[in-house]
Formats: sequence, structure tokens, C-alpha cells
Amino acid sequence: MNRITVIEAGPLVLVEDLGRPGLAHVGVAGSGALDRGALALANRLVGNPDGAAGFEILMGGFRARFDDEAWLAVTGAWGPVTVDGRSIAPYTATRAAAGAALEVGPAARGARYLLAVRGGIDEPATLGSRSRDTLSAIGPEPVTAGRVLAIGPPPAASVPLLDREAAFPPPAEVVTLALLPGPRADWFTDAARATLFDDAWRLSGQADRVGARLEGQALERRVPGELASEATVPGSIQVAGDGRPTMLLADRPVTGGYPVIAIISPASLDAVAQLRPGQVVRFRHA
Repeated sequence: MNRITVIEAGPLVLVEDLGRPGLAHVGVAGSGALDRGALALANRLVGNPDGAAGFEILMGGFRARFDDEAWLAVTGAWGPVTVDGRSIAPYTATRAAAGAALEVGPAARGARYLLAVRGGIDEPATLGSRSRDTLSAIGPEPVTAGRVLAIGPPPAASVPLLDREAAFPPPAEVVTLALLPGPRADWFTDAARATLFDDAWRLSGQADRVGARLEGQALERRVPGELASEATVPGSIQVAGDGRPTMLLADRPVTGGYPVIAIISPASLDAVAQLRPGQVVRFRHA
């Protein structure tokens, strides 16, 4: 069995696949990679099924060694990645020799690298998924230095002959996200709804896999009082009592008590995974 030994883990490294959908009725969020498209693409580059488990690496600082020859691909965030000191291109299938050292350096653009290894990371599945849910503490523990993880058997599909995809780094400045109307949009004044789309927002330092808080003008509510908890979905923009919006993400609670003014379109949701604190966010109608 091929294995990968983690030498250095950086701020946060998680094992993630495409999650465990369909369990909200029992209080379990879907979880999974925040940048689902980047994980699926990394997997396709090495011949894996889209949903094979890989590593979600926050901001870099990851070093590891392969026991045996392995194919890998890195997508998502943009920064220096080397195999035995040799730079490898992003969005490219790369063969690492037995004993090779992989290093994922500090991200220059974006926030989360997705690393796929041919065969997938073979951690035990919980409720049908190998994903870590950071809020509910379901799934594999966060990856730490010294951890040895198994790599699954090679898939039936070969590594594609065209082993590189057109790659563009995540935006460094303004990111525009498409919004759908939220179930409680009518709880807010016309001015608040206009502000949501007209103003520029900044991602605060309060951002993780559960939710990402935005800094900007407070959004005024038209309907006072409390809201009974109701279901949330990834991309829900909840507005707390202070009028500040928070984008709920993959590890969010499956219900919430703050009104949801809008929902990020699924087509825009992957982009949220690559936002960095202080980055400007604007919204448009989907």
C-alpha cells in the first residue's frame, strides 16, 4: 500500500471529498471541499473519480513524502509547489518518484490549495464521506505533522494524456458573486437590499469553513423581532442583529435563527473558498 507521510502541515490541512449530502434532516451538514470544482479537476487530472478524497490545504506550508511512486495534481490557490525541489506547474498531473518530497509553499493568490493523489486519500469514511466537518467534528481529524495516510489503489482510468488544464490564478482584488433572493429578503428595507448590491464589502478575519463575515454598512431590517430557526444551505447570507452579513459555507449549522437576505448562486460558491481576509467582494443579481 502506498502511503504519504506529512512532515509539516501549515495552518490547517483537512481531508475532504465532495461531502455527505442529504443528511440535513438528521442535523449533519454536507461539508466537503469548499472549492468543489478545484477538487474535482485535480482528481480528473490524475485519473481519479471527481469525488475521491484529497487534501484541502489552507494557505500552504505543507510538506510530505511519498513511500512509492505517485501521481499528483494541485489546483485552487496559486503559489510555489515543488517535488524534490523541482517546481511543478499548477493544474498539471505530475509524477513523483518513490521517496519524493512534495512542498506546497505560501499561497500568493487564493486561500486553499486542493491536492489530489492518484488513488485518493484512503481515510475511513463516516456517514458515507471522508470529509472533515470542522463544526461537528465528523470525519478524519485535521492532518498534523508526522501523520501517515494511506493512498487508495489506482483507479481503472489512466492518467489523461492531456495532463494540463488551462489555469488562471484566483483574483487578487475584487471578486463578484452572483446572488439569488433569500427566503427572508422581505425582512429588510428596500435600502438594505440595494446596499447589498451597490456597496463593496470586505472579507473580515472572521472567516473559516463554517462561515465568512463581511465588513461594510449595516443592513437595516424592516421586520423586527426574532426568527424561528429554519434550514440553511451553503451560500446563505445571514444577517445578525448588528446588521452585518455572514456567508454560510460547507460546515455551517443546518439551521439558523438569523434571517437570510440572499443566497450565493452555486456557480459562484467555489470562489468564496479562495477569498482572503481584506479582499473586496461585490454582489450581482444571478
